Amino acid sequence: MLRYLTAGESHGPRLTAVLDGVPAGLPLTAAYIDRQLAKRQGGYGRGGRMKIEQDRVMITSGVRGGMTIGSPVTLTIENKDWENWREVMSPGPEADLSRRTVSRPRPGHADLTGGVKYGHRDLRNVLERSSARETAARVAAGSVARRLLEETGVIVVGSVVRIGEICAGEVNMDADRLSRAVESSPVYCADPAASEKMINAIEQARTAGDTLGGIFEIKVFGLPPGLGSYVQRDLTLDGRLAGALMSIQAIKGVEVGDGFNAAARRGSQVHDEIFYDMHRGYYRQTNRAGGIEGGMSNGETLVLRAAMKPIPTLYKPLKSVDIDTKQPFEASVERSDACAVPAASVVGEAVVAWELACALVEKFGGDTMREILQRVDEYRTYWKGF
Repeated sequence: MLRYLTAGESHGPRLTAVLDGVPAGLPLTAAYIDRQLAKRQGGYGRGGRMKIEQDRVMITSGVRGGMTIGSPVTLTIENKDWENWREVMSPGPEADLSRRTVSRPRPGHADLTGGVKYGHRDLRNVLERSSARETAARVAAGSVARRLLEETGVIVVGSVVRIGEICAGEVNMDADRLSRAVESSPVYCADPAASEKMINAIEQARTAGDTLGGIFEIKVFGLPPGLGSYVQRDLTLDGRLAGALMSIQAIKGVEVGDGFNAAARRGSQVHDEIFYDMHRGYYRQTNRAGGIEGGMSNGETLVLRAAMKPIPTLYKPLKSVDIDTKQPFEASVERSDACAVPAASVVGEAVVAWELACALVEKFGGDTMREILQRVDEYRTYWKGF
């Protein structure tokens, strides 16, 4: 079983992820993970902190000579801004708890509810962990899962399909073309015309001291059928993927395939007919189900979308109430982005990759990549001739 935990605060010394159950024999380097971390920090619309942090991972256990060895994999990412926060955020009794305190909760954040839940009068204790800075550790962990999937021929590609009111046109590309198109766009959008309009929309919002949300799409190519299960609610693949995407900060909605649009159509316009060919095996000419039926992958391309709300930290702050004086104030401002949808798409890739790797390891088992790869190949042959 694959599992992981992350730890660390936004302005603490470092972020940490500990991964358990990673099979032995998986090729893995820090440089591979760093490429995903750099992509998370990119994307048009990011704020000032991205100029401070240049995330690099340090692998401190579980890998030797560029190969996983079966023991827990530990990943750490230093916070470069820690030096400016050492006196305030120190874990020791010498920490100056009177500086940079936060008593004015920001609308749309975890500040107020988190303060009530854990009894914090200084809401910095909440925002330091609830910050999306935590997603750097998740991207690092998800990169290990991505590497595992790649070994089995599974490719995960995320792209931005909407920012504000600007929507991308529908694109039908294979994994390689889609990846190249996304990488060439400052907003990680595969539609060049829409990409330019998105950039302009972000600049308009930034100038107004406002923020924009949007929608990103994750496509997964080459996924074996039969991952997940229909026998228990917590084993359904779509349920697990939806939960993973919803766990990303600021995500407010998730859909699979045609998603909410399917609710307005008749069944004949929604369900994908099944065909068979001796060379291809079972296939569908449409993919409205988004690659999942009955809680299981069905062999078609997996298609997921997640809606991200506009970032609630505004440079024209919304109204709030000071928890100490109970007087109205404008909400406190932390350094923030005008739009983080492109970055969120990278986090989306990571959490989807992790859940799929978990489902794949659960189905095919094995302590080594050699065992897993052999079983995946045998299963693909079995599926084709079923």
